Amino acid sequence: MRIGKLAALLIAAVLAASPCAGCSAGPGDHRDASALVVGSRNDPMSRLLAGVYLAALRSYGFAAEAQTTDDPMAGLDSGAFTVTPAFTGQTLQILQPGATATSDAQVYRAMVSALPEGIAAGDYTTAAEDKPVLLVTQPTAKAWGGQDRSADLSALPKHCDGLVVGIVAGRPAPSAIGSCRLPTPREFRDGTTMFAAILAGQLTAGWTTTADPAIPGDLVPLADGKPALIRAENVVPLYRRNALTDRQVLAINEVAGVLDTAALADMRRQVAGGADAVAVAGGWLGEHPLGR
Repeated sequence: MRIGKLAALLIAAVLAASPCAGCSAGPGDHRDASALVVGSRNDPMSRLLAGVYLAALRSYGFAAEAQTTDDPMAGLDSGAFTVTPAFTGQTLQILQPGATATSDAQVYRAMVSALPEGIAAGDYTTAAEDKPVLLVTQPTAKAWGGQDRSADLSALPKHCDGLVVGIVAGRPAPSAIGSCRLPTPREFRDGTTMFAAILAGQLTAGWTTTADPAIPGDLVPLADGKPALIRAENVVPLYRRNALTDRQVLAINEVAGVLDTAALADMRRQVAGGADAVAVAGGWLGEHPLGR
């Protein structure tokens, strides 16, 4: 009987001394130590893109899992993450705030040069972007472009005086386009309200992004030509240098050949409707297999 009581006391002491006694398991408590970790911020777009690279690695037969954090770049630096999705322009702005590059290739090269020593960049998606875009009505696009064509963004400086521009609260947008110093935009609580204000003539134009799934068909995005007037925002995988095999790098790089802006917008639409971001990304990759 004494032995039974002593054993019970020892077990109780061990449980009391354990720092997680009675705790529930966290996201990484039971993860496969050999799995590659694709990290992202905990927002729909970041989790969606993480899901794309997660599916790419798994499609090549590699164990991989997704985790979220407030600072994915710090996760790469610490070794907590192996891969994280990013946008080229946003990353460049964080690393080098004064950078002036705007075109896809220029922004990518500048970003690569600014990356910390232990972090590398894979191939960026030449056909998938989510950069700021200015929307106008069809009559405005026609008036600015003339009789033969619809307007593009280069027409804006000629119509700078008297512009009334809108934006969804909390979203960034350029303060100038070429020689046109834009007025402070009027803020709206959501895109639907802003789009309605453009169509009602309360705004000349409104800012959104190229992969916004909710852009109405009766509004015209002003295309950014060459030279680009707005900084590029192409999807790109960042990864820990020397942490991936050549075949693992190939897996994430092949996303650049299949992902485009229309697919990104469609996946965002599904996630906005309540679908799981990782499941949506996996479904999309299943329909667009890599290596073919």
